[in-house]
Amino acid sequence: MKFGLFGINMNVCSNPDIAARVAKAAEAAGFESVWTGEHVVLPDPQVPPSPLPPSYPLLDPAVSLAYIAAHTKTIRLGTGIIILPQRNPLVLAKELTSVDVVSNGRLIFGLGIGYLKPEFDALGIPFDKKGARSMDYLQAMKAVWTQDKPAHHGEFVSFSGIQALPQPVQKPHPPVVIGGHTKEAYRRAVQYANGWYGFALDLEKTAECLAGLKKAAEEVTRPMSLGALDISITPGPALDLDLAKRFADLGVNRLIPFPRVKTEQALHDFIKQSVDSFLGRV
Repeated sequence: MKFGLFGINMNVCSNPDIAARVAKAAEAAGFESVWTGEHVVLPDPQVPPSPLPPSYPLLDPAVSLAYIAAHTKTIRLGTGIIILPQRNPLVLAKELTSVDVVSNGRLIFGLGIGYLKPEFDALGIPFDKKGARSMDYLQAMKAVWTQDKPAHHGEFVSFSGIQALPQPVQKPHPPVVIGGHTKEAYRRAVQYANGWYGFALDLEKTAECLAGLKKAAEEVTRPMSLGALDISITPGPALDLDLAKRFADLGVNRLIPFPRVKTEQALHDFIKQSVDSFLGRV
């Protein structure tokens, strides 16, 4: 079992000095990765299904991870997730390549299609066809990342006769993780991603999602080049050795706890408790 730490760009970790200290402590403790979240804007006032109040601070994932990269050596740097249809795919490909280069190949690219319509409206991005747009953007990004003469001609983005160097350190490109708890998300993960990410799930819901992924694998073709689908879960607020083992028994490969705390000391306490409880023991 691999263990990540969620929230390295938000709340108390929106302070970059705190984020750097927390990431270094997580690396020293044995965490495999740290993860960002993303909302470019939040509805004000907060309305369902917005998960956060408008006063909640979040740094840009690429900027945050580049800063963390400069203060760490081995810990992996995950976006959990970037809302892909809200981004220009070539600009994002350049940003994420830059993170992979400055970190010497430590990026994990987690993406989702988004669900907050007010966020899309504020950005001037169509809310319909989010899934198709996202997969077209992903293929465009992979073209820039892997092709000697990048070219892509899709429904939402088309280009040729360009170059965008350097390419990522990781070959053929950084691992791609697709998040989401819907039938369509499962199919996208099976078809296009190295991994799937489920957020804020208990054991029962995780089992339901894994069943959905299994069904999707029977319905769509998974390219052999992607290998086995890597399963990442952010569990509920409580995590101990027994619960981690039960997630592992379900087939989960990575747990990414989200300590919902308000101080730097509480984050360091969580890291120490993780060492005492489950790190290196599953």
